[in-house]
Amino acid sequence: MTTLTTAAVDSATMLRRNLRHALRYPSLTIGGMMMPITILLLFVGVFGNALGAGVGGPAKGDYITYVAPGIILMAVASGCLSTSVAVCTDMTEGIVDRFRTMGIARASLLTGHVVGSMIQTLISTAAVIGIAVAMGFRTHGGVADWLAAAGLLVLLTFALTWVGVMLGLLANNPEGASNTPLIVQFLPFVGSAIVPPESMPAGVRWFAEYQPFTPIIETLRGLLVDAPDGHDAVASVAWCAGLAAVAYASSKALFNRKAPR
Repeated sequence: MTTLTTAAVDSATMLRRNLRHALRYPSLTIGGMMMPITILLLFVGVFGNALGAGVGGPAKGDYITYVAPGIILMAVASGCLSTSVAVCTDMTEGIVDRFRTMGIARASLLTGHVVGSMIQTLISTAAVIGIAVAMGFRTHGGVADWLAAAGLLVLLTFALTWVGVMLGLLANNPEGASNTPLIVQFLPFVGSAIVPPESMPAGVRWFAEYQPFTPIIETLRGLLVDAPDGHDAVASVAWCAGLAAVAYASSKALFNRKAPR
């Protein structure tokens, strides 16, 4: 077999391994999915009327239209945690050295983590969308809008999965790997996910308007509920591509340093 074919076969093997681990130990996947669901239930079911009035609507039915795209993005960001822990566990428990003695393609280990984590994250995101629809979220977008939104979510998932890989390689132990992704999960709150940036204090508002998640959230709103998105679509793709490139390059360098040939 050629080198490319060998890498593809080994990557498929690593993917099956990671998916089996996810099925055997589903706590991280379920935990990551439950956070955005809990936030959705709390902010819509409990605070929906008050927050709906604050963003210009009279009731929680209007607020779920505003908040659901932000919660959907949070579901994608939550997948970063399980990726970070899984990568760090492999790097600290010696399994990488065993794989090296078996002659497995170097790229296959991280490729398996990335593809497996993306599958889990997208399934969790679909579940969050289903619950949002069950709670009253209604979209005005057509098929093309949903396809564009799905493409953006896949691109964001790819970028944040590589961020999770990078954080897992930076961590010294799985405990540390479970803490650092919380920064990524927290960022949507200091954006336009829950309330408009215009309602925030001046310094926080500036950060909310220029951090990476805000244009992505606004693009999702523009696609799904016909909210104005301005030039957010271009900024969203640029942020996703930039994050993916930086995280991939950093992950490759860290992996080569921690697992030299």
